[in-house]
Amino acid sequence: MTEKVKVVTLGCEKNLVDSEIMSGLIHERGYSLVDDKEEATVIIVNTCGFIDAAKEESVNTILDLAELKQTASLKALIVSGCLTQRYKKELMNEMPEIDGIVGTGDFDKINDIIDEALVGKRPALVGNPVFNYEQKLPRRVATPRYTAYVKIAEGCDNACTFCSIPIMRGKFRSRSIESIIGEVEQLAAQGVKEISLIAQDSTNYGTDLYDGFMLPALLNKVSEVEGIEWVRLHYAYPGFFTDELIDVIATNPKVCKYIDMPLQHSEDSILKRMRRPGRQRDSRELIRKIRERIPGVSLRTSLIVGFPGETEEDFENLKAFIRDVQFDRLGVFTYSQEEDTPASRLPDQIADDVKEYRQNVLMEVQREISNERGGSRIGQVLDVLIERYDGRNDVYVGRTQFDAPEIDGEVFVGGADLQIGQLAKVRITHSFEFDLSGEVVA
Repeated sequence: MTEKVKVVTLGCEKNLVDSEIMSGLIHERGYSLVDDKEEATVIIVNTCGFIDAAKEESVNTILDLAELKQTASLKALIVSGCLTQRYKKELMNEMPEIDGIVGTGDFDKINDIIDEALVGKRPALVGNPVFNYEQKLPRRVATPRYTAYVKIAEGCDNACTFCSIPIMRGKFRSRSIESIIGEVEQLAAQGVKEISLIAQDSTNYGTDLYDGFMLPALLNKVSEVEGIEWVRLHYAYPGFFTDELIDVIATNPKVCKYIDMPLQHSEDSILKRMRRPGRQRDSRELIRKIRERIPGVSLRTSLIVGFPGETEEDFENLKAFIRDVQFDRLGVFTYSQEEDTPASRLPDQIADDVKEYRQNVLMEVQREISNERGGSRIGQVLDVLIERYDGRNDVYVGRTQFDAPEIDGEVFVGGADLQIGQLAKVRITHSFEFDLSGEVVA
């Protein structure tokens, strides 16, 4: 009997790409990929281990799926991803429900792990996290047919005191331009229109392979691939954001005027303890330059509240910074005390209820700002990528170039017969807290 395999992906888009490669390898092997967990004989859980909440979700998912061994056809439960890379021994010793594990540097061996798990060997393949994306491996894209993520680098060399990514993903390593373009051409041939380039530190792209920062050149080359309409950039480390990169985003019509640049905090004392690049004046100058040279740009950032030693004054100053800078999109996370990171050993750890309060306050501030920023789009004619039809309200739903898949706002479009995956010109007529609505321009 052909094994039926379901891949469950938790965590970030970078993890999703790994799952898509595993799915491609599984399909190439001749196993059947299924959507229904009740039908699966093998389930792979690709885990996240970045913060406590993600680890808890991963463990709970594993335990929930393990119950299918009693009620359904499940024969083997395999765990992959960041959690396995970091906690190999603990998982194997404390969770007998797991039939095999594979780390972030070895997931290309997933078929071997499946085979061994099915005969009761309980394999555990977790080596150094140095997977080479130069390999030409099959990939089954799980996103809608018009959009896909492409990893341009893996790992990270930035020694932020709160972050465990280098532990789980290794040192920063870029893919070659040729490798990336080859994958983009393959995706474009399948009908993909939007490419989201992702890395933990995208602005550092190429410095380990070439002579200098190569992200501007890469953006231009990706935009030249026939069929690609939008090129989106994720996780731009502010310390390496060059003038040349600003110019490419400003002048290349296919590069989305969208910048996802995690700043993490505004206050110099906190940034220093986080070991982040520059200080508040540097962030303000960079933001000023970006907005001056890229008219209409959408800026997203992420912030951490409750970092050890964050005083009430620090928090109030951060709140004032948000009001002043007026980010278009904002994510606020509570500090997670991750073991084996320098920040976990800092004094003056903040209570959880204080962290959560500060997170909620900042998101309420951002709600007001987002509503106001969205209102500035009223009257503009924007390209909207149509993603679905809402029959209940008789509207199509899509995104502009200013909104990334899944995490940002949407545009509700009425009064026209559209196609999923179509780029439609829409005049914006209304603004809500995080979303917009409009009508198709004939």
